[in-house]
Amino acid sequence: MKLPLALLIALQFLTRLPISLPGLPPASQIGRSLLWYPLVGLLIGALLLLAHYLLDGAPLLLHAAVLLALWVAASGALHLDGLADTADAWVGGFGDRERTLTIMKDPRSGPIAVTVLVLVLLLKFAALVALLEANAWAGLLLAPWLGRALLPLLLLTTPYVRAGGLGAALSEHLPRERLPVVLLVNGLAMLLLGWSAVLAIGTALVTFVCVRRHLLQRLAGTTGDTAGALLELAECAALVVLALAC
Repeated sequence: MKLPLALLIALQFLTRLPISLPGLPPASQIGRSLLWYPLVGLLIGALLLLAHYLLDGAPLLLHAAVLLALWVAASGALHLDGLADTADAWVGGFGDRERTLTIMKDPRSGPIAVTVLVLVLLLKFAALVALLEANAWAGLLLAPWLGRALLPLLLLTTPYVRAGGLGAALSEHLPRERLPVVLLVNGLAMLLLGWSAVLAIGTALVTFVCVRRHLLQRLAGTTGDTAGALLELAECAALVVLALAC
């Protein structure tokens, strides 16, 4: 079965699956790939859920560590890289827009980036331990699903402030009429998981509003790095709240 080109683009960008595209895709298809982002998140969640059942009986801490490692590997740490760049730029930018954007382009990671990455991964690990201990598996499905649903929502509602590149193509060619419907359908599907979904969606949306407000204040929009940072922070927040509610 031949998969839609837009789905292949989404899989190639958001995962480390060996996807081979027939040449450079048109900008319109790059924009349409946003429609598939939530599905990619659901697929990553399903992979984590499968690994969870295969690891049944493993020591709890090892179980959580393997799941977290698989989670990071599934996306090649793409969004963690965005979080690291954003953290360095946010602190080093001293509130200045141009300085912040310049630092964000620097591939090197400073102590702030390392500290933020360690804290986020530590919180995710601790939350996974708590969720596994309570046999609350829904978080494994919800967190990556929600995180990748927030990316198109961010680009739909927030100006993209860097010229050129994949992010600009996504922002310029996103399907504005269909995207809200796709996001709504995914949100309703999440609710089938019960109160855990309500709590996770609420937490993710609060995180989205807070992060977006700061992005508009500092940058007047978003970049690819800050979008990745939003995804990581939303995933982390959803996991922590779900763990606290166990």
